[in-house]
Amino acid sequence: MRYQRIDLNLLIALDALLDECNVTRAAERMHMTQSAMSGVLARLRDYFDDPLLVPVGRSMQLTARAQTLIQPVRNIILQVDAALGVKPEFDPTSARRHFTFIASDYVSQVLLAEVLRRVAQLAPGLSFDVRPTHPSMALELDQGRTDFLVTPAHLTLAEHPQAVLFEDTYHVIACEQNPSTRQGISLAQYEALGHVVYQDTQGSNPWFEQWYANQHGNARRVEVVAHGFLLMPRFIVGTQRIATIQTRLARQFVQTMPIRLLDPPFEPPRLTEVLQWHRVRNDDPGIQWIRHQILTVASELPASTATLPRN
Repeated sequence: MRYQRIDLNLLIALDALLDECNVTRAAERMHMTQSAMSGVLARLRDYFDDPLLVPVGRSMQLTARAQTLIQPVRNIILQVDAALGVKPEFDPTSARRHFTFIASDYVSQVLLAEVLRRVAQLAPGLSFDVRPTHPSMALELDQGRTDFLVTPAHLTLAEHPQAVLFEDTYHVIACEQNPSTRQGISLAQYEALGHVVYQDTQGSNPWFEQWYANQHGNARRVEVVAHGFLLMPRFIVGTQRIATIQTRLARQFVQTMPIRLLDPPFEPPRLTEVLQWHRVRNDDPGIQWIRHQILTVASELPASTATLPRN
């Protein structure tokens, strides 16, 4: 496919170069040799009459012209892919296709594990990449680099379709053998005890941590920072520490670990988890089918206010 001396393959290579800002990494992404990608860059420089990538110290940076091309080029590729790259029908029993999710390990544990278990039975030819959440995840969705994003409602992108999956709240967990929390927990205890908190690998805090800091300041004593929600109870068992986690996850922990569940000594916030997908893929039959599976499983989840098991 050509338009004014540029073909679609060059645009795809340009997209990789704009994203990676590195000829070697762009070549690896395109499964090309570095010399071949250098030749492609030379052709692109000639076409746009601009160097596009310029050396700055030991790295490469985009020129001003290249910066203006990032979103238009990505949009062109997405539109072409939506129009030509997807079959007009989707038969789950015979389909061979790969889908990408971005979701926290919390969402994977309480929702996606069951979704993918069911999909394995209904559509055995599908494969999945479930990636952890990170600060640039909204950009990945906007640029079409992920099929689905599951995120708290306050982080959604208004320009892309979305559907509410479920709501949750928060509870405190403590070790079952911790005598200080046997009768519940007061605000003074909550602030005095050591806490296990979650933080992603980029140093960003989740919704509850941000909410608590805004409402109560930094009165807690943080003893352990965990880079996964599923790791948090591991740092509580056998200690005097506590953690504040999503209620749906707390239910699962208390069933399998020596964990005590406690009402927080304050009114906790509510958490709404939302599914998003790119607007140009809204009518993609495969995306629609997967979306239906996710929403079906989400609709079957018990209410987060259901009676909780206690020790």
